Amino acid sequence: MLYKILLKPILFSLDAEFVHERMLFLGEMLGNWSFGKKIIKEIFYFKNTKLTQKIAGIKFENPIGLSAGYDYDAKLTQIISSVGFGYATVGTITNIPYEGNPRPRLARLPISKSILVNKGFKSIGADKVIKKLNRLSFDVPIGISIGRSNSPKLKNIKQSIDDIIDAFTKFEKAKIKNAYYELNVSCPNLIHGSSSITFYPSKNLDMLLTALDKLNISKPIFVKMPISESDKTFDSMLKVIVKHKIAGVIIGNLQKDRANPTFNKNEIKKAGKGNFSGIPCRARSNELIARTFKKYGNKLIIIGCGGVFDARDAYEKIKLGASLIMMITGLIYEGPQIVANINKKLVVELKKDGYKKISEAVGKYIF
Repeated sequence: MLYKILLKPILFSLDAEFVHERMLFLGEMLGNWSFGKKIIKEIFYFKNTKLTQKIAGIKFENPIGLSAGYDYDAKLTQIISSVGFGYATVGTITNIPYEGNPRPRLARLPISKSILVNKGFKSIGADKVIKKLNRLSFDVPIGISIGRSNSPKLKNIKQSIDDIIDAFTKFEKAKIKNAYYELNVSCPNLIHGSSSITFYPSKNLDMLLTALDKLNISKPIFVKMPISESDKTFDSMLKVIVKHKIAGVIIGNLQKDRANPTFNKNEIKKAGKGNFSGIPCRARSNELIARTFKKYGNKLIIIGCGGVFDARDAYEKIKLGASLIMMITGLIYEGPQIVANINKKLVVELKKDGYKKISEAVGKYIF
């Protein structure tokens, strides 16, 4: 209530990107201050053994993680566990630095409970992120999201694949203590992002994953999937993914469809360039989670992302087939206490349904 009544109105009166940058600064400062971490942990941390899982060889204390897109320059790795997250993904990080698309590139749609995003993989680049993370240890699993550099220099698929492979190679040689990787092939805000230079055609995706296989990366890799493509395109991507050394998929990325019925008509009419997070992603994300679990639940780990604002949203994705949950927009709208609130209520839901562990609920809507 403190966040919603006092802090949120002030923050929402300010420019969205300004607030985002200030939150990253504050989080990095607190993460580097042991007393600050202790205070935050006392306020927000919640733990229950019912929520613990071992997935792809990684121990997750709870299923709620911070999605890539928030901590794009890896500033929050030392504070993330104190806030209560079970894991987090930094990035998306690119091989070539990029200052981001022209401003404004973040905006709120409060009635629609959405964020307009048009950062276009704003990144300080792989080399600087490696330097920042090289000597750090992490209290919870940290993933590194890697995507194609947003650069006009990459004029074809081969150059784009080489760029991504270079970034993965740099991180592997650096021996960062990350638990997993995310391969982000679904950002809709890139240069050439809507042209033939994408990884949605199965041929292009197969070429990328074949090149990635050759690196023999031992850490799990999760592919970040689009939600605005057709079922046919989505299925063709999955069909390729299961043939390669991929642990699972993250479903999914931003909503492109401005005709989505969850948008407030006045808000979407005034919205600028970009695509959307939050509630407009929820239904399609859930459809695709269920679709993937039905077909490949025995082959792919599913991480659900899109429109998670409370425990009900998270539990629905879990019962549809997601083993883990990612979020950003719910955190922005509901406040940092949302992580503990979701985890506490998940324990209640598990007890109500007679499950001893969160893993027992995965896919129960399907089977």
